Amino acid sequence: MKYKAVLVAAALSVSALAFSQETSQKKIAPPAGNAIVGDTYGSGVNASAESKAITVDKLNKKLKKDNKKVENVAIKGKVTDVCDKKGCWLTIETEDNSQFFVKMKDYAFFVPTALKGKNVVLEGSAERKVTSVDEQKHYAEDAKKPQAEIDAITQPKEEIRFVANGIKVVD
Repeated sequence: MKYKAVLVAAALSVSALAFSQETSQKKIAPPAGNAIVGDTYGSGVNASAESKAITVDKLNKKLKKDNKKVENVAIKGKVTDVCDKKGCWLTIETEDNSQFFVKMKDYAFFVPTALKGKNVVLEGSAERKVTSVDEQKHYAEDAKKPQAEIDAITQPKEEIRFVANGIKVVD
């Protein structure tokens, strides 16, 4: 009886291992879609937040005033890059030509790579953060930057980090 139980347990373990390896080998890709005006990702962006979207310059002032973190803020900008692997992060260029890094809240949603070049409104929270060399290199690799550019990253940098609850394509 014990022998049968051991055999069954072993068979189940091997099956589970094979399934997990097969699943982990599947390529995870960003969601499909053309990112057309009106498309939303995550929890979307409410109309009042969209009409009150601020510039990064104003966000910087708020971050300084509110002790480095601002909750429930909306920013408008142009998407300059999207993670090619999963669509799990993006960078935004704003009207004052600043750029900042955006992650999705709780890793709960992803965006299509077609979002590159689109203007969006992001709703979420922002903070000033020091990003380590390793983390900067990781994101540069995700963005398929040239190796010389990756190797040139040698210092941590302080930057705005935005965590998006929702994103809406506006034009």
